[in-house]
Amino acid sequence: MNNEKVFSMKFSKVYPLLVAKAERKGRTKVEVDAIISWLTGYNSEQIQEQLKKEVDYKTFFEQAPQMNPNCHLITGSVCGIKVQEIEDPLMQKIRYLDKLIDELAKGKAMEKILR
Repeated sequence: MNNEKVFSMKFSKVYPLLVAKAERKGRTKVEVDAIISWLTGYNSEQIQEQLKKEVDYKTFFEQAPQMNPNCHLITGSVCGIKVQEIEDPLMQKIRYLDKLIDELAKGKAMEKILR
């Protein structure tokens, strides 16, 4: 999939998929929001505001209050690609979020997910 197609995806369309993935494995929306907050600096109300605005992924990450300074500690693969080796900064942020949600769905403790 080309990057521009991913960047233009509405966050309001992706968010329910992230929550559903977590909930299928017995995790919660609150935990998904905590991960998004840790990564981007948005609080729960700001996440809901972005959902209502129907911003795209690019805008969601560009308007993030502050990316977590420890996000560089996120390592591993998403779809066979190592997140630490992704060159496009925006795609790397998107994949960081994917990786954290994957870890949540796999049952990893929140303390370990939120490095």
